[in-house]
Amino acid sequence: MESKPHIAVIGLGYVGLPLAVALAEHYPTIGYDVKSDRIESLKNHRDITREVSQQQLADSDVRFTTDSRDLADANVYMITVPTPVDYNHTPDLSPLLAASQTVGKLLKKGDVVIYESTVYPGATEGICAETLSAVSGLKLNQDFYLGYSPERINPGDKVNTLQTIVKVVAGSTPETADYINKIYQKIIPAGTHIAPTIQVAEAAKAIENTQRDINIAFMNELSVMFHEMDIDVLDVIAAASTKWNFLPFKPGLVGGHCIGVDPYYLIHQSQQSGYFPQLITTARRLNENMSGYVSERILKLMALHSKHIVKARILIMGVTFKENCPDLRNTRVVEIKDQLERYHARVDVCDPWADAADLEREYGMTLTQKPQTGHYDLVLLAVAHDCFKEDNYKPRQFCSEDGLVFDLKGLLPKSEVDARL
Repeated sequence: MESKPHIAVIGLGYVGLPLAVALAEHYPTIGYDVKSDRIESLKNHRDITREVSQQQLADSDVRFTTDSRDLADANVYMITVPTPVDYNHTPDLSPLLAASQTVGKLLKKGDVVIYESTVYPGATEGICAETLSAVSGLKLNQDFYLGYSPERINPGDKVNTLQTIVKVVAGSTPETADYINKIYQKIIPAGTHIAPTIQVAEAAKAIENTQRDINIAFMNELSVMFHEMDIDVLDVIAAASTKWNFLPFKPGLVGGHCIGVDPYYLIHQSQQSGYFPQLITTARRLNENMSGYVSERILKLMALHSKHIVKARILIMGVTFKENCPDLRNTRVVEIKDQLERYHARVDVCDPWADAADLEREYGMTLTQKPQTGHYDLVLLAVAHDCFKEDNYKPRQFCSEDGLVFDLKGLLPKSEVDARL
């Protein structure tokens, strides 16, 4: 760890690309991804995640490649691949293990491997280190060293960015932690926090998003509860927010790669250790059921207005997992569409932020680029994109004469909608 860092970033998605671009301002940096179309786009200065601008890519010194042999000269490897769950909500570490095997084949004495992917406590020094050792024949903390610095990227957020969020770092030895910390300090003006162990850093990442999941689950339960009392939950939240220590979370769908996934990693490891977490599990169940609840609310709203769901024309506005962002990972809007179509509704989806090819590839869905004015029996405002407040996207214009607007996100004034969550 005496030599100047030569860095390879493995995985160039929402996390890896901004990291590589920032590092390249200070260190020789190469960016690696297995997707050839992704690398080709980046070489042409185009980032479909919209996290890095065309000008930033044009000015960057990052070398992009799909050939792992190009990484051989690196002495610091940063792994930023996805860590999803499977259909049973069990952690799927296959992308992480594949990246570890790729790095293991290149590993040399003195090299440092830093993981940014979200994992359960113990995974980095356990399954990841074991894979690196098995492939390379080298020993942890004798021949190579480990670091963990959990990503805190918030897709679509141009205020809380890589550079403005404090970075948690940890190393397999105190010397490694110090070495890694100096690397990140170069690119993080907001500062760093050295965790005492890698497991502490892993656990910190897991609870950050689990806390948000629990808070949103509380609001979702309030939404269901107050609806039965004929009370608008958003009015209640607005009133409660006048107290200085009230946290104004809002109800809604919980998707994305973090909040809807990370709690399962914590649940998994806790169960392995002999404790079944009750609050976290209940919160997950509440949030998992929200798409079904929204579908039921739509059916009831239509029934109260004497509208048949069979062959009803429904427009869903927004399909990404959050506002002002093209990220489609784990979006729950898809479930609402599927549920409505089971009742033989005819459902269109429009979203100016979503990539049509990605949506077709991931979910088999076709985007409606220009919804027909005055056509739909019901419009569901599912994602709070800023553009949906503009005149050319106002939901009411797409409704038939007696059409309904259901505002899932509370984006519009109550006077402009027929129902909201």
